[in-house]
Amino acid sequence: MADALLGPAEIRDLAARLGVAPTKKLGQNFLHDPNTIRRIVAVAALRPDDVALEVGPGLGSLTLGLVGAVRHVHAVEIDPALAAALPGTVSAAHLTVHPADALKVTGDRFDPAPTMLVANLPYNVAVPVVLHLLAELPTLRGGLVMVQKEVADRLTAGPGSKVYGVPSVKLAWYAEARPAGKVPPAVFWPVPNVDSGLVAFTRREPPADVPRAAVFAVVDAAFAQRRKTLRAALAGWAGGPDRAESVLRAAGVSPQARGEALTVGEFAAIAGAARQQGYGGKLTPSGAEPEEKNS
Repeated sequence: MADALLGPAEIRDLAARLGVAPTKKLGQNFLHDPNTIRRIVAVAALRPDDVALEVGPGLGSLTLGLVGAVRHVHAVEIDPALAAALPGTVSAAHLTVHPADALKVTGDRFDPAPTMLVANLPYNVAVPVVLHLLAELPTLRGGLVMVQKEVADRLTAGPGSKVYGVPSVKLAWYAEARPAGKVPPAVFWPVPNVDSGLVAFTRREPPADVPRAAVFAVVDAAFAQRRKTLRAALAGWAGGPDRAESVLRAAGVSPQARGEALTVGEFAAIAGAARQQGYGGKLTPSGAEPEEKNS
């Protein structure tokens, strides 16, 4: 990497010069360990022709690592002061800073189009950001994100796991995800009170030719009452328990099963069967369960 990476002293000095202090409201925990930055860039398996999308670059620690590894970096920063200061820290011609909310950005603002999402995500919006960007940017072939360890476990959980839920299934709709390591609190300023985890994912084709919103509506209904059988949990969505059972049997899913046992493909089969039978309730947005801020 051609640019010098930022350590703890450089991060604090830079923040002091800019008059910046990390805030809980924006979920800011600034990464200040060069070895962790090198590790993230290496594990992301970036190609020289990749276009990286970074969300929440903060003071530019990870950005400095990314500009040396890819042909272009898009950095989306919601904090106006940090967005304005970033080009002064990372003076790369192939860096574009977007002062914006990552939950509201649209694909048409990125040129060239991003191919990899690599980011230390704010814990309080990590899951919605990942899902929004995967929906908005079909050019993303994969990514590596750092999130709260508990959230990393949920995003990469499989059917039958105690932490398998809405985020697990919705990410699985877009991509194959895997845990890619743990990150200790000491590499951040301020130091969070939880470990962080790396989640790597590779985009794949959707498991079925069924509208995503229809599948996500089934997922939301199934996990709204985790302890109930699908016959009961999907009753409101389908228009009654008998209709729910009819849809489930048509999809090849046991009415006595529970949502935490189903794959994303099985949820898609349920949505498809419901559409064929004319059942299925009001569709819900493709968001995810809110995550608590822990820092």
